[in-house]
Amino acid sequence: MADISKPRRRGGGRAGNATRRGTASVDQMPWRIPVNIDRPTEPLDEEGVQAIHDGAMRILEDIGIEFLHDEALQIFKEAGCTVNGTNVRMGRDWVMEMLGHAPAQFDITPRNPDRKITIGGKHILFGNVSSPPNYFDLEIGKKVPGTRAKCADFLKLTQYFNCIHFAGGYPVEAVDLHASVRHLDIVHDKLLLTDKVVHAYSLGRERIEDVMEMVKIAGGLSEDQFASKPHMYTNINSTSPLKHDDLMIDGCLRCARRGQAIIVTPFTLAGAMAPVTMAGAVTLSIAEAISAIALFQHVRPGTPCVIGTFTSNVDMKSGAPAFGTPEYMRATQMTGQMARFYGLPMRASGSCAANVPDGQAMWETSNALWSAVQSGTNIVYHAAGWLEGGLIACPEKFVMDCEIIQMIQRYMEPAITATTPEDIAVDAIKEVGPNGHYFGIEHTQQRYETAFYQPFVSDWRNFEAWEASGNIWTAERAHRTFKSILAEFEAPPMDDGARDALADFVQRRKAAGGAPTDF
Repeated sequence: MADISKPRRRGGGRAGNATRRGTASVDQMPWRIPVNIDRPTEPLDEEGVQAIHDGAMRILEDIGIEFLHDEALQIFKEAGCTVNGTNVRMGRDWVMEMLGHAPAQFDITPRNPDRKITIGGKHILFGNVSSPPNYFDLEIGKKVPGTRAKCADFLKLTQYFNCIHFAGGYPVEAVDLHASVRHLDIVHDKLLLTDKVVHAYSLGRERIEDVMEMVKIAGGLSEDQFASKPHMYTNINSTSPLKHDDLMIDGCLRCARRGQAIIVTPFTLAGAMAPVTMAGAVTLSIAEAISAIALFQHVRPGTPCVIGTFTSNVDMKSGAPAFGTPEYMRATQMTGQMARFYGLPMRASGSCAANVPDGQAMWETSNALWSAVQSGTNIVYHAAGWLEGGLIACPEKFVMDCEIIQMIQRYMEPAITATTPEDIAVDAIKEVGPNGHYFGIEHTQQRYETAFYQPFVSDWRNFEAWEASGNIWTAERAHRTFKSILAEFEAPPMDDGARDALADFVQRRKAAGGAPTDF
């Protein structure tokens, strides 16, 4: 394939060079870390929070969590937990002591320090879609398996859009690459095509260790520099109900011991892998998440950890997962309350069950994204590009989702609710009086260019003007934007020595066989 690290683009490289206008393709907002200025929505009263907490503690004390990892079982035994085969029961006092070590806020610094992100507090970050095995766009017109080239296209979108703050897992699985070396090629591409914070899958020793070494090489870091603070992160899911598997726990233990960030996200679908009640599903999710976080804090107190939520419901007619539902939104808000109760940063997701980039895709995703805002979420996975319950990655949907994310970021700007005398505008109101208009007055002329959000996908013209310009529907406009971005894209700079060392590492590890695929 062509050298993906050297395509063309104007602008949008290093964060320090980011302007409001990224290129001719998108008039986008500058890079920044949004701060959520709203008070969170809290559907639980104090008694409700205590009830979920007590339920989670009872699960940990009386039922236990299965840990399918021998070293983790030994660590739990040494910590005084009750271990019976693979079942681990742990006392609430010990769990709360361990959670007390976890930082409420921390930074992750990628190879470009200008792209450093802060997780915790009132910050909210948005990331790309991760892990779908399939790809769909309007030009192909059908669902097809993902490839390395398509994955690279999503990485270019991830780098291009300033409202995307970190690069999650593979935006689409490159199924044309053998699983033993896929992580080497895709993380190589990711580190060349983006300078944002990157992710490593916890799928065995080789994969996680390889990615940590690649992040070190790309950043020109010594081992001491790498381990001194987070430069990357991993995200794991529990195997609901009540189970953590071998490979994911192993990867997290390796990250913890080298000071890298960990997100623990149970995937609890109410009515299937969790109780049909949302309170019961959230309680199970909390127990599964904090059991693993407690382990990592015992191994290395202060390990930066995030509690994740992926609690939704199933369609009880078909058993299919549903997303962006009222239940999903409430579960996210409830988990936000519990995250604050435990003093942990929180992860949520942008998601939908729609199969194509249509109205259903956007209202479900919008519900999911706004529930992240309402819950006080700090890091939003799958915020752009997700379809079919996570089975499809779609570039048109990615572009359309970035419009929503930019609107959310604009909504959070304090300038919108400022109340200085100039904002109250009594003098302007007096000048216009009851019979005039505000278009031409000086107060408007000084502010009109930045007064309101300016869309790059939405079309605000009337029907006749829209029709005269070609009556292009939203998804088609997003497709054209996607193609324009690819045509103009240029990878962010990387030191030549680091680039060569990264390629050499990949070549050596592939020659050695990569990672095992049979377990």
